[in-house]
Amino acid sequence: MTINAETNPSGVFLMDYGQEIEAEISRLQGEIEVHRAINEKYRSRWLAIKLLEEDNHFQEKIIALERGPEVIRSAEESIGYLRNVYGDDVETIIADSRYSWINRLVKDVVCADNIQEETRSDKVDRVLTSRIFGIPIFLVLMWVVFKITTDLSTPMVDWIDGVISGPITRWVVELLAWLGLGGTWVEGLVVDGVIAGVGGVLVFVPVMAFLYIALAILEDSGYMARAAFVMDRLMNGLGLHGKSFLPMIVGFGCTVPALMATRTLDNEKDRILTGLLVPFMSCGARLPVYVLLASIFFPENSGMVIFWMYMLGIVVAILIGLLLKNTLFKGKEQAPFVMELPPYRVPTIKGIWLHTRERTGSFVRKAWSIILVTSVVIWLLLAIPVGGGGGFAETPVNESAFAAVSDGISPLFKPLGFGDWKMSGSLITGFVAKEVVVSTLVQVNNLEEAEPVGNQPTFLEDLKEIVTGFFSAIWDTIRSIPLIVGIDVFSPESESEPTALMAAIEEGFNSSSGGHGALASVSYMAFVLLYTPCMVAVAAEYKELGAKWTWLSVIGQLVVAWLVSFIVFQGGVLLGLG
Repeated sequence: MTINAETNPSGVFLMDYGQEIEAEISRLQGEIEVHRAINEKYRSRWLAIKLLEEDNHFQEKIIALERGPEVIRSAEESIGYLRNVYGDDVETIIADSRYSWINRLVKDVVCADNIQEETRSDKVDRVLTSRIFGIPIFLVLMWVVFKITTDLSTPMVDWIDGVISGPITRWVVELLAWLGLGGTWVEGLVVDGVIAGVGGVLVFVPVMAFLYIALAILEDSGYMARAAFVMDRLMNGLGLHGKSFLPMIVGFGCTVPALMATRTLDNEKDRILTGLLVPFMSCGARLPVYVLLASIFFPENSGMVIFWMYMLGIVVAILIGLLLKNTLFKGKEQAPFVMELPPYRVPTIKGIWLHTRERTGSFVRKAWSIILVTSVVIWLLLAIPVGGGGGFAETPVNESAFAAVSDGISPLFKPLGFGDWKMSGSLITGFVAKEVVVSTLVQVNNLEEAEPVGNQPTFLEDLKEIVTGFFSAIWDTIRSIPLIVGIDVFSPESESEPTALMAAIEEGFNSSSGGHGALASVSYMAFVLLYTPCMVAVAAEYKELGAKWTWLSVIGQLVVAWLVSFIVFQGGVLLGLG
Protein backbone atom coordinates (compact mmCIF):
# COMPACT_ATOMS: atom_id res chain seq x y z
CA MET A 1 0.00 0.00 0.00
CA THR A 2 1.39 3.40 -1.00
CA ILE A 3 0.20 6.60 0.62
CA ASN A 4 1.57 10.15 0.70
CA ALA A 5 2.27 10.12 4.43
CA GLU A 6 4.85 8.61 6.69
CA THR A 7 5.70 8.02 10.32
CA ASN A 8 9.02 9.48 11.40
CA PRO A 9 11.35 7.76 13.88
CA SER A 10 9.62 9.45 16.82
CA GLY A 11 6.34 7.78 15.86
CA VAL A 12 4.60 11.02 14.84
CA PHE A 13 2.32 10.73 11.81
CA LEU A 14 3.22 13.15 9.01
CA MET A 15 1.10 14.06 5.99
CA ASP A 16 2.96 14.78 2.77
CA TYR A 17 1.43 17.89 1.13
CA GLY A 18 3.63 17.87 -1.96
CA GLN A 19 7.09 19.14 -2.77
CA GLU A 20 6.35 22.89 -2.96
CA ILE A 21 4.20 23.07 0.20
CA GLU A 22 6.54 20.79 2.18
CA ALA A 23 9.46 23.06 1.27
CA GLU A 24 7.63 26.10 2.66
CA ILE A 25 6.55 24.18 5.76
CA SER A 26 10.18 23.22 6.42
CA ARG A 27 11.35 26.83 5.91
CA LEU A 28 8.70 28.12 8.35
CA GLN A 29 9.57 25.37 10.82
CA GLY A 30 13.17 26.55 10.85
CA GLU A 31 12.13 30.11 11.62
CA ILE A 32 9.69 29.04 14.33
CA GLU A 33 12.27 26.86 16.06
CA VAL A 34 14.72 29.77 16.19
CA HIS A 35 12.28 31.82 18.31
CA ARG A 36 12.18 30.16 21.70
CA ALA A 37 8.97 31.88 22.91
CA ILE A 38 7.04 30.49 19.95
CA ASN A 39 8.72 27.09 19.74
CA GLU A 40 8.04 26.31 23.40
CA LYS A 41 4.35 27.11 23.01
CA TYR A 42 3.54 25.23 19.77
CA ARG A 43 4.82 22.30 17.70
CA SER A 44 6.73 23.90 14.84
CA ARG A 45 5.31 21.82 11.93
CA TRP A 46 1.71 22.05 13.17
CA LEU A 47 1.99 25.82 13.62
CA ALA A 48 3.62 26.26 10.20
CA ILE A 49 0.63 24.53 8.55
CA LYS A 50 -1.85 26.63 10.54
CA LEU A 51 -0.13 29.83 9.41
CA LEU A 52 -0.14 28.70 5.77
CA GLU A 53 -3.88 28.06 6.15
CA GLU A 54 -4.22 31.69 7.33
CA ASP A 55 -5.88 30.67 10.58
CA ASN A 56 -6.87 34.05 12.07
CA HIS A 57 -6.98 32.71 15.62
CA PHE A 58 -3.33 31.61 15.63
CA GLN A 59 -2.15 34.57 13.57
CA GLU A 60 -3.39 36.87 16.35
CA LYS A 61 -1.72 34.75 19.03
CA ILE A 62 1.64 34.59 17.26
CA ILE A 63 1.81 38.28 16.36
CA ALA A 64 1.43 39.11 20.06
CA LEU A 65 4.53 37.07 20.98
CA GLU A 66 8.14 38.29 20.90
CA ARG A 67 9.41 38.38 17.29
CA GLY A 68 6.05 36.95 16.23
CA PRO A 69 5.52 39.57 13.47
CA GLU A 70 8.66 38.27 11.75
CA VAL A 71 7.19 34.77 11.56
CA ILE A 72 3.87 36.15 10.26
CA ARG A 73 5.65 38.10 7.50
CA SER A 74 7.56 35.00 6.52
CA ALA A 75 4.32 33.00 6.39
CA GLU A 76 2.73 35.66 4.17
CA GLU A 77 5.67 35.40 1.75
CA SER A 78 5.20 31.62 1.60
CA ILE A 79 1.45 32.01 1.02
CA GLY A 80 2.04 34.48 -1.84
CA TYR A 81 4.62 32.16 -3.43
CA LEU A 82 2.35 29.10 -3.21
CA ARG A 83 -0.60 31.01 -4.67
CA ASN A 84 1.50 31.88 -7.70
CA VAL A 85 2.63 28.26 -8.06
CA TYR A 86 -0.77 26.60 -7.68
CA GLY A 87 -3.06 29.44 -8.78
CA ASP A 88 -5.37 28.71 -5.87
CA ASP A 89 -5.89 29.35 -2.17
CA VAL A 90 -3.30 27.52 0.02
CA GLU A 91 -5.98 26.44 2.53
CA THR A 92 -7.92 24.79 -0.31
CA ILE A 93 -4.83 22.98 -1.59
CA ILE A 94 -4.01 21.63 1.88
CA ALA A 95 -7.61 20.51 2.43
CA ASP A 96 -7.66 18.87 -1.01
CA SER A 97 -4.44 16.98 -0.16
CA ARG A 98 -5.98 15.65 3.06
CA TYR A 99 -9.20 14.48 1.39
CA SER A 100 -7.26 12.94 -1.50
CA TRP A 101 -5.18 10.95 0.98
CA ILE A 102 -8.36 9.88 2.83
CA ASN A 103 -9.96 8.70 -0.43
CA ARG A 104 -6.89 6.67 -1.37
CA LEU A 105 -6.71 5.18 2.11
CA VAL A 106 -10.40 4.21 2.02
CA LYS A 107 -9.99 2.53 -1.36
CA ASP A 108 -7.02 0.51 -0.06
CA VAL A 109 -8.47 -0.66 3.25
CA VAL A 110 -12.27 -0.85 2.76
CA CYS A 111 -13.59 -4.12 1.32
CA ALA A 112 -16.06 -3.77 -1.55
CA ASP A 113 -18.53 -6.07 0.23
CA ASN A 114 -18.84 -3.53 3.07
CA ILE A 115 -19.63 -0.54 0.83
CA GLN A 116 -23.22 0.53 1.35
CA GLU A 117 -25.61 0.42 -1.54
CA GLU A 118 -26.86 3.66 -3.03
CA THR A 119 -29.51 5.01 -0.69
CA ARG A 120 -32.92 6.31 -1.70
CA SER A 121 -31.71 9.80 -0.77
CA ASP A 122 -28.75 9.42 -3.18
CA LYS A 123 -31.11 8.40 -5.97
CA VAL A 124 -33.35 11.42 -5.37
CA ASP A 125 -30.33 13.74 -5.22
CA ARG A 126 -29.14 12.42 -8.56
CA VAL A 127 -32.25 14.03 -10.06
CA LEU A 128 -32.81 17.09 -7.85
CA THR A 129 -29.16 18.21 -7.98
CA SER A 130 -28.63 17.25 -11.61
CA ARG A 131 -26.84 19.75 -13.84
CA ILE A 132 -29.62 19.36 -16.41
CA PHE A 133 -32.74 19.05 -14.26
CA GLY A 134 -31.70 20.83 -11.03
CA ILE A 135 -32.56 24.43 -11.96
CA PRO A 136 -35.78 23.57 -13.89
CA ILE A 137 -37.01 21.55 -10.89
CA PHE A 138 -36.22 24.48 -8.59
CA LEU A 139 -38.21 26.85 -10.82
CA VAL A 140 -41.16 24.46 -10.99
CA LEU A 141 -41.21 24.09 -7.20
CA MET A 142 -41.16 27.88 -6.79
CA TRP A 143 -44.05 28.17 -9.24
CA VAL A 144 -46.00 25.55 -7.24
CA VAL A 145 -45.33 27.53 -4.04
CA PHE A 146 -46.80 30.73 -5.48
CA LYS A 147 -49.66 28.88 -7.18
CA ILE A 148 -50.66 27.32 -3.85
CA THR A 149 -50.16 30.64 -2.05
CA THR A 150 -52.55 32.57 -4.29
CA ASP A 151 -55.17 29.90 -5.06
CA LEU A 152 -55.65 28.48 -1.58
CA SER A 153 -55.56 31.81 0.26
CA THR A 154 -58.14 33.63 -1.87
CA PRO A 155 -61.29 32.40 -0.01
CA MET A 156 -59.83 33.31 3.40
CA VAL A 157 -58.68 36.71 2.09
CA ASP A 158 -62.23 37.43 0.89
CA TRP A 159 -63.66 36.34 4.25
CA ILE A 160 -61.33 38.56 6.32
CA ASP A 161 -61.96 41.48 3.96
CA GLY A 162 -65.71 41.00 4.35
CA VAL A 163 -65.47 40.82 8.16
CA ILE A 164 -63.31 43.96 8.46
CA SER A 165 -65.22 46.09 5.94
CA GLY A 166 -68.59 44.76 7.10
CA PRO A 167 -69.38 43.78 10.71
CA ILE A 168 -66.28 45.26 12.37
CA THR A 169 -66.66 48.62 10.63
CA ARG A 170 -70.40 48.71 11.44
CA TRP A 171 -69.76 47.91 15.11
CA VAL A 172 -67.13 50.65 15.40
CA VAL A 173 -69.39 53.22 13.70
CA GLU A 174 -72.29 52.33 16.00
CA LEU A 175 -70.04 52.49 19.08
CA LEU A 176 -68.74 55.92 18.10
CA ALA A 177 -72.29 57.11 17.45
CA TRP A 178 -73.30 55.86 20.93
CA LEU A 179 -70.39 57.85 22.38
CA GLY A 180 -71.55 60.95 20.53
CA LEU A 181 -68.60 60.94 18.09
CA GLY A 182 -70.50 59.83 15.00
CA GLY A 183 -69.82 61.95 11.92
CA THR A 184 -66.82 63.67 13.55
CA TRP A 185 -63.16 63.60 12.58
CA VAL A 186 -62.65 60.90 15.23
CA GLU A 187 -64.87 58.55 13.23
CA GLY A 188 -62.85 59.38 10.09
CA LEU A 189 -59.59 58.66 11.91
CA VAL A 190 -60.74 55.31 13.31
CA VAL A 191 -62.67 54.07 10.26
CA ASP A 192 -60.74 55.55 7.33
CA GLY A 193 -57.35 55.65 9.05
CA VAL A 194 -56.98 52.70 11.43
CA ILE A 195 -59.51 50.17 10.10
CA ALA A 196 -59.00 50.91 6.39
CA GLY A 197 -55.20 51.17 6.70
CA VAL A 198 -54.40 48.28 9.03
CA GLY A 199 -57.32 46.17 7.81
CA GLY A 200 -56.17 46.58 4.22
CA VAL A 201 -52.96 44.79 5.19
CA LEU A 202 -54.40 42.22 7.62
CA VAL A 203 -56.59 40.74 4.88
CA PHE A 204 -53.38 39.31 3.41
CA VAL A 205 -52.47 37.31 6.52
CA PRO A 206 -53.73 34.05 4.86
CA VAL A 207 -51.49 34.76 1.85
CA MET A 208 -48.45 35.10 4.10
CA ALA A 209 -49.44 32.03 6.12
CA PHE A 210 -49.72 29.79 3.04
CA LEU A 211 -46.41 31.14 1.69
CA TYR A 212 -44.61 30.38 4.95
CA ILE A 213 -46.21 26.93 5.17
CA ALA A 214 -44.92 26.07 1.69
CA LEU A 215 -41.42 27.39 2.43
CA ALA A 216 -41.34 25.57 5.79
CA ILE A 217 -42.15 22.29 4.04
CA LEU A 218 -39.26 22.81 1.60
CA GLU A 219 -36.86 23.78 4.40
CA ASP A 220 -37.77 20.93 6.77
CA SER A 221 -37.67 18.36 3.97
CA GLY A 222 -34.02 19.24 3.27
CA TYR A 223 -34.62 20.61 -0.22
CA MET A 224 -33.46 24.19 0.41
CA ALA A 225 -29.88 22.98 1.00
CA ARG A 226 -30.11 21.23 -2.39
CA ALA A 227 -31.31 24.49 -3.93
CA ALA A 228 -28.11 26.19 -2.74
CA PHE A 229 -26.07 23.32 -4.22
CA VAL A 230 -27.95 23.56 -7.54
CA MET A 231 -27.45 27.33 -7.72
CA ASP A 232 -23.71 27.06 -7.02
CA ARG A 233 -22.86 26.83 -10.72
CA LEU A 234 -24.97 29.89 -11.51
CA MET A 235 -23.54 31.83 -8.56
CA ASN A 236 -20.01 31.02 -9.74
CA GLY A 237 -20.66 33.29 -12.70
CA LEU A 238 -21.08 36.16 -10.23
CA GLY A 239 -17.85 35.36 -8.41
CA LEU A 240 -19.86 33.84 -5.55
CA HIS A 241 -20.82 30.30 -4.55
CA GLY A 242 -23.93 28.39 -3.55
CA LYS A 243 -23.59 29.41 0.09
CA SER A 244 -24.40 32.98 -0.99
CA PHE A 245 -27.73 31.80 -2.35
CA LEU A 246 -28.93 30.80 1.12
CA PRO A 247 -29.31 34.43 2.32
CA MET A 248 -31.15 35.14 -0.94
CA ILE A 249 -33.61 32.33 -0.22
CA VAL A 250 -34.11 33.78 3.26
CA GLY A 251 -34.80 37.08 1.48
CA PHE A 252 -38.01 35.59 0.03
CA GLY A 253 -39.33 35.79 3.58
CA CYS A 254 -37.76 39.03 4.86
CA THR A 255 -34.78 41.15 3.79
CA VAL A 256 -33.62 41.89 7.37
CA PRO A 257 -32.71 38.31 8.44
CA ALA A 258 -31.37 37.70 4.93
CA LEU A 259 -28.87 40.54 5.40
CA MET A 260 -27.93 39.17 8.81
CA ALA A 261 -27.44 35.72 7.22
CA THR A 262 -24.56 37.13 5.15
CA ARG A 263 -22.48 36.87 8.35
CA THR A 264 -22.11 33.16 7.57
CA LEU A 265 -19.88 34.06 4.61
CA ASP A 266 -16.20 34.03 5.56
CA ASN A 267 -14.91 36.25 2.77
CA GLU A 268 -15.67 39.97 3.31
CA LYS A 269 -16.13 40.72 -0.40
CA ASP A 270 -18.51 37.77 -0.72
CA ARG A 271 -20.47 39.14 2.22
CA ILE A 272 -20.69 42.66 0.77
CA LEU A 273 -21.61 41.52 -2.76
CA THR A 274 -24.26 39.15 -1.43
CA GLY A 275 -25.63 41.90 0.84
CA LEU A 276 -25.99 44.20 -2.19
CA LEU A 277 -27.93 41.54 -4.12
CA VAL A 278 -30.21 40.34 -1.29
CA PRO A 279 -32.62 43.37 -1.45
CA PHE A 280 -33.52 42.43 -5.04
CA MET A 281 -35.11 39.22 -3.73
CA SER A 282 -38.85 39.79 -3.34
CA CYS A 283 -39.61 39.75 0.40
CA GLY A 284 -42.97 38.62 1.76
CA ALA A 285 -44.01 42.22 2.45
CA ARG A 286 -44.19 42.88 -1.29
CA LEU A 287 -46.49 39.92 -1.87
CA PRO A 288 -49.74 41.73 -0.86
CA VAL A 289 -49.04 44.34 -3.56
CA TYR A 290 -48.68 41.62 -6.20
CA VAL A 291 -51.77 39.80 -5.00
CA LEU A 292 -53.90 42.96 -5.06
CA LEU A 293 -52.87 44.14 -8.53
CA ALA A 294 -52.67 40.66 -10.09
CA SER A 295 -56.19 39.85 -8.86
CA ILE A 296 -57.45 43.10 -10.44
CA PHE A 297 -55.73 42.95 -13.82
CA PHE A 298 -54.91 39.22 -14.22
CA PRO A 299 -57.59 37.33 -12.23
CA GLU A 300 -57.15 34.14 -14.27
CA ASN A 301 -53.34 34.09 -14.09
CA SER A 302 -52.52 35.86 -10.83
CA GLY A 303 -50.29 33.00 -9.60
CA MET A 304 -48.21 33.08 -12.78
CA VAL A 305 -47.82 36.88 -12.60
CA ILE A 306 -46.60 36.64 -9.00
CA PHE A 307 -44.19 33.83 -9.94
CA TRP A 308 -42.65 35.98 -12.67
CA MET A 309 -42.25 38.89 -10.26
CA TYR A 310 -40.11 36.67 -8.05
CA MET A 311 -38.17 35.43 -11.08
CA LEU A 312 -37.61 39.04 -12.19
CA GLY A 313 -35.96 39.76 -8.86
CA ILE A 314 -33.59 36.81 -9.33
CA VAL A 315 -32.77 37.78 -12.93
CA VAL A 316 -32.06 41.42 -12.00
CA ALA A 317 -29.89 40.27 -9.07
CA ILE A 318 -27.86 38.10 -11.48
CA LEU A 319 -27.40 40.95 -13.96
CA ILE A 320 -26.41 43.40 -11.20
CA GLY A 321 -24.05 40.77 -9.79
CA LEU A 322 -22.34 40.40 -13.19
CA LEU A 323 -22.00 44.19 -13.44
CA LEU A 324 -20.48 44.48 -9.95
CA LYS A 325 -18.20 41.50 -10.55
CA ASN A 326 -16.66 43.21 -13.57
CA THR A 327 -16.43 46.69 -11.97
CA LEU A 328 -16.26 47.24 -8.21
CA PHE A 329 -15.38 43.61 -7.43
CA LYS A 330 -13.13 42.92 -10.39
CA GLY A 331 -10.40 40.43 -9.61
CA LYS A 332 -12.14 39.11 -6.47
CA GLU A 333 -10.86 35.66 -5.53
CA GLN A 334 -13.56 33.02 -5.53
CA ALA A 335 -13.87 31.14 -2.25
CA PRO A 336 -14.40 27.36 -2.32
CA PHE A 337 -17.87 26.00 -1.59
CA VAL A 338 -18.15 22.90 0.58
CA MET A 339 -21.42 21.91 2.25
CA GLU A 340 -22.92 18.78 3.74
CA LEU A 341 -26.37 17.99 2.42
CA PRO A 342 -28.78 17.06 5.23
CA PRO A 343 -30.82 13.87 4.88
CA TYR A 344 -34.32 14.10 3.51
CA ARG A 345 -36.98 14.16 6.21
CA VAL A 346 -40.74 14.16 6.30
CA PRO A 347 -41.71 17.63 7.55
CA THR A 348 -43.46 17.52 10.92
CA ILE A 349 -46.67 19.38 11.67
CA LYS A 350 -45.03 20.88 14.75
CA GLY A 351 -42.06 22.18 12.79
CA ILE A 352 -44.26 23.69 10.06
CA TRP A 353 -46.51 25.25 12.71
CA LEU A 354 -43.59 26.84 14.58
CA HIS A 355 -42.07 28.28 11.40
CA THR A 356 -45.41 29.62 10.16
CA ARG A 357 -46.47 31.02 13.53
CA GLU A 358 -43.21 32.89 14.05
CA ARG A 359 -43.11 34.45 10.57
CA THR A 360 -46.83 35.21 10.26
CA GLY A 361 -46.83 36.57 13.82
CA SER A 362 -44.04 38.96 12.83
CA PHE A 363 -46.19 40.19 9.93
CA VAL A 364 -49.18 40.76 12.23
CA ARG A 365 -47.06 42.53 14.89
CA LYS A 366 -45.76 44.87 12.20
CA ALA A 367 -49.38 45.63 11.23
CA TRP A 368 -50.14 46.74 14.81
CA SER A 369 -47.02 48.86 15.12
CA ILE A 370 -45.36 50.35 12.06
CA ILE A 371 -48.37 50.06 9.76
CA LEU A 372 -50.78 51.41 12.36
CA VAL A 373 -48.66 54.52 12.97
CA THR A 374 -48.10 55.04 9.24
CA SER A 375 -51.82 54.65 8.48
CA VAL A 376 -52.69 57.32 11.05
CA VAL A 377 -50.05 59.68 9.63
CA ILE A 378 -51.39 59.13 6.10
CA TRP A 379 -54.93 59.84 7.29
CA LEU A 380 -53.78 63.08 8.93
CA LEU A 381 -52.08 64.17 5.70
CA LEU A 382 -55.24 63.29 3.80
CA ALA A 383 -57.31 65.29 6.30
CA ILE A 384 -55.23 68.48 6.11
CA PRO A 385 -56.55 70.79 3.36
CA VAL A 386 -54.12 72.48 0.96
CA GLY A 387 -56.04 74.95 -1.19
CA GLY A 388 -59.60 74.48 -2.33
CA GLY A 389 -62.57 74.20 -0.02
CA GLY A 390 -63.28 72.10 3.05
CA GLY A 391 -61.89 72.09 6.54
CA PHE A 392 -59.90 69.51 8.51
CA ALA A 393 -61.08 65.96 7.75
CA GLU A 394 -63.59 67.37 5.27
CA THR A 395 -61.34 68.27 2.35
CA PRO A 396 -61.44 66.20 -0.87
CA VAL A 397 -58.51 63.76 -1.03
CA ASN A 398 -57.11 65.38 -4.17
CA GLU A 399 -56.85 68.72 -2.32
CA SER A 400 -55.10 67.31 0.76
CA ALA A 401 -51.50 67.73 1.94
CA PHE A 402 -50.73 64.11 1.01
CA ALA A 403 -51.99 64.70 -2.53
CA ALA A 404 -49.88 67.88 -2.82
CA VAL A 405 -46.66 66.09 -1.79
CA SER A 406 -47.41 63.06 -3.96
CA ASP A 407 -48.34 65.21 -6.94
CA GLY A 408 -44.95 66.91 -6.72
CA ILE A 409 -43.06 63.67 -7.50
CA SER A 410 -45.64 62.08 -9.82
CA PRO A 411 -44.03 63.44 -13.07
CA LEU A 412 -41.02 61.17 -12.35
CA PHE A 413 -43.26 58.14 -12.74
CA LYS A 414 -45.30 59.28 -15.75
CA PRO A 415 -42.93 57.54 -18.25
CA LEU A 416 -43.42 54.35 -16.20
CA GLY A 417 -47.21 54.35 -16.67
CA PHE A 418 -48.29 55.33 -13.15
CA GLY A 419 -47.93 59.10 -12.95
CA ASP A 420 -51.10 59.51 -10.86
CA TRP A 421 -50.48 61.04 -7.40
CA LYS A 422 -52.19 58.13 -5.64
CA MET A 423 -49.71 55.55 -6.95
CA SER A 424 -46.74 57.90 -6.47
CA GLY A 425 -47.77 58.62 -2.87
CA SER A 426 -48.06 54.93 -2.02
CA LEU A 427 -44.45 54.43 -3.14
CA ILE A 428 -43.32 57.12 -0.67
CA THR A 429 -45.05 55.39 2.24
CA GLY A 430 -43.74 52.04 0.99
CA PHE A 431 -40.33 53.06 2.26
CA VAL A 432 -41.67 52.69 5.81
CA ALA A 433 -42.86 49.13 5.07
CA LYS A 434 -43.82 47.57 1.77
CA GLU A 435 -47.15 46.39 3.18
CA VAL A 436 -48.07 50.07 3.62
CA VAL A 437 -48.25 50.40 -0.18
CA VAL A 438 -51.48 48.41 -0.02
CA SER A 439 -52.92 50.30 2.96
CA THR A 440 -52.12 53.61 1.23
CA LEU A 441 -53.89 52.54 -1.96
CA VAL A 442 -56.86 51.52 0.20
CA GLN A 443 -56.93 54.87 2.02
CA VAL A 444 -56.49 57.18 -0.99
CA ASN A 445 -59.09 55.20 -2.97
CA ASN A 446 -61.46 54.93 -0.01
CA LEU A 447 -65.03 54.95 -1.31
CA GLU A 448 -67.89 55.45 1.07
CA GLU A 449 -70.70 53.13 0.07
CA ALA A 450 -73.80 54.29 1.85
CA GLU A 451 -76.05 51.61 3.31
CA PRO A 452 -79.75 52.20 3.82
CA VAL A 453 -80.29 52.98 7.49
CA GLY A 454 -83.24 50.64 7.80
CA ASN A 455 -81.32 47.64 6.44
CA GLN A 456 -78.56 47.55 9.04
CA PRO A 457 -78.11 43.94 10.26
CA THR A 458 -78.32 43.18 13.96
CA PHE A 459 -75.39 42.12 16.10
CA LEU A 460 -76.52 38.47 16.03
CA GLU A 461 -76.93 38.60 12.25
CA ASP A 462 -73.38 39.93 11.96
CA LEU A 463 -72.09 37.08 14.15
CA LYS A 464 -73.94 34.58 12.00
CA GLU A 465 -72.45 36.15 8.88
CA ILE A 466 -68.92 35.85 10.34
CA VAL A 467 -69.32 32.18 11.36
CA THR A 468 -71.04 31.01 8.18
CA GLY A 469 -68.56 32.99 6.07
CA PHE A 470 -65.65 31.32 7.85
CA PHE A 471 -66.84 27.77 7.18
CA SER A 472 -67.74 28.72 3.63
CA ALA A 473 -64.18 30.03 3.12
CA ILE A 474 -62.74 26.78 4.55
CA TRP A 475 -64.88 24.76 2.13
CA ASP A 476 -63.84 26.97 -0.82
CA THR A 477 -60.20 26.47 0.17
CA ILE A 478 -60.61 22.68 0.24
CA ARG A 479 -62.27 22.53 -3.14
CA SER A 480 -59.55 24.79 -4.57
CA ILE A 481 -56.91 22.09 -3.94
CA PRO A 482 -57.71 19.90 -6.99
CA LEU A 483 -58.07 23.02 -9.16
CA ILE A 484 -54.37 23.80 -8.60
CA VAL A 485 -53.51 20.87 -10.86
CA GLY A 486 -56.38 21.58 -13.24
CA ILE A 487 -58.91 19.04 -11.93
CA ASP A 488 -62.47 20.36 -11.63
CA VAL A 489 -63.99 18.08 -8.98
CA PHE A 490 -66.49 20.28 -7.18
CA SER A 491 -67.60 22.50 -10.08
CA PRO A 492 -66.96 25.73 -8.18
CA GLU A 493 -69.05 28.80 -8.71
CA SER A 494 -67.93 31.66 -10.91
CA GLU A 495 -65.51 34.27 -9.66
CA SER A 496 -66.88 37.01 -7.41
CA GLU A 497 -67.46 40.48 -8.78
CA PRO A 498 -64.71 43.12 -8.32
CA THR A 499 -65.19 45.42 -5.35
CA ALA A 500 -65.59 49.19 -5.64
CA LEU A 501 -62.02 49.59 -4.34
CA MET A 502 -60.63 47.26 -7.02
CA ALA A 503 -62.62 49.14 -9.69
CA ALA A 504 -61.21 52.46 -8.44
CA ILE A 505 -57.62 51.18 -8.54
CA GLU A 506 -58.17 49.76 -12.03
CA GLU A 507 -59.58 53.06 -13.24
CA GLY A 508 -56.62 54.93 -11.72
CA PHE A 509 -54.07 52.81 -13.58
CA ASN A 510 -56.00 53.00 -16.84
CA SER A 511 -56.36 56.77 -16.74
CA SER A 512 -52.72 57.45 -15.77
CA SER A 513 -51.34 55.13 -18.47
CA GLY A 514 -53.56 56.14 -21.38
CA GLY A 515 -55.55 52.93 -21.33
CA HIS A 516 -52.62 50.55 -20.71
CA GLY A 517 -53.72 49.71 -17.17
CA ALA A 518 -52.59 46.07 -17.12
CA LEU A 519 -49.15 46.98 -18.47
CA ALA A 520 -48.86 49.87 -16.00
CA SER A 521 -49.72 47.50 -13.14
CA VAL A 522 -46.84 45.19 -14.14
CA SER A 523 -44.52 48.20 -14.32
CA TYR A 524 -45.71 49.27 -10.87
CA MET A 525 -45.15 45.80 -9.40
CA ALA A 526 -41.65 45.74 -10.93
CA PHE A 527 -40.87 49.10 -9.28
CA VAL A 528 -42.18 47.89 -5.89
CA LEU A 529 -40.03 44.77 -6.31
CA LEU A 530 -36.80 46.58 -7.12
CA TYR A 531 -36.79 49.95 -5.36
CA THR A 532 -35.30 50.71 -1.93
CA PRO A 533 -36.45 48.23 0.75
CA CYS A 534 -38.16 49.28 3.98
CA MET A 535 -36.40 51.51 6.50
CA VAL A 536 -35.75 48.55 8.85
CA ALA A 537 -33.95 46.71 6.05
CA VAL A 538 -31.90 49.83 5.22
CA ALA A 539 -30.90 50.07 8.89
CA ALA A 540 -29.83 46.41 8.83
CA GLU A 541 -27.89 47.05 5.62
CA TYR A 542 -26.09 49.98 7.26
CA LYS A 543 -25.17 47.79 10.24
CA GLU A 544 -23.92 44.87 8.13
CA LEU A 545 -22.27 46.66 5.18
CA GLY A 546 -21.47 50.19 6.36
CA ALA A 547 -22.53 53.64 5.16
CA LYS A 548 -20.76 53.63 1.77
CA TRP A 549 -22.28 50.37 0.54
CA THR A 550 -25.70 51.24 2.00
CA TRP A 551 -25.86 54.51 0.06
CA LEU A 552 -24.75 52.69 -3.08
CA SER A 553 -27.49 50.13 -2.55
CA VAL A 554 -30.26 52.68 -1.83
CA ILE A 555 -29.47 54.94 -4.79
CA GLY A 556 -28.64 52.04 -7.08
CA GLN A 557 -31.94 50.28 -6.41
CA LEU A 558 -33.93 53.44 -7.15
CA VAL A 559 -32.13 53.79 -10.49
CA VAL A 560 -32.51 50.11 -11.36
CA ALA A 561 -36.22 50.13 -10.42
CA TRP A 562 -36.89 53.18 -12.61
CA LEU A 563 -35.00 51.77 -15.59
CA VAL A 564 -36.62 48.32 -15.43
CA SER A 565 -40.13 49.78 -15.02
CA PHE A 566 -39.44 52.15 -17.93
CA ILE A 567 -38.38 49.23 -20.13
CA VAL A 568 -41.41 47.18 -19.08
CA PHE A 569 -43.97 49.90 -19.79
CA GLN A 570 -42.48 51.66 -22.81
CA GLY A 571 -41.34 48.38 -24.35
CA GLY A 572 -44.79 46.89 -23.79
CA VAL A 573 -46.46 49.90 -25.41
CA LEU A 574 -44.19 49.62 -28.45
CA LEU A 575 -45.06 45.93 -28.75
CA GLY A 576 -48.76 46.68 -28.45
CA LEU A 577 -49.18 44.95 -25.07
CA GLY A 578 -51.42 45.91 -22.16
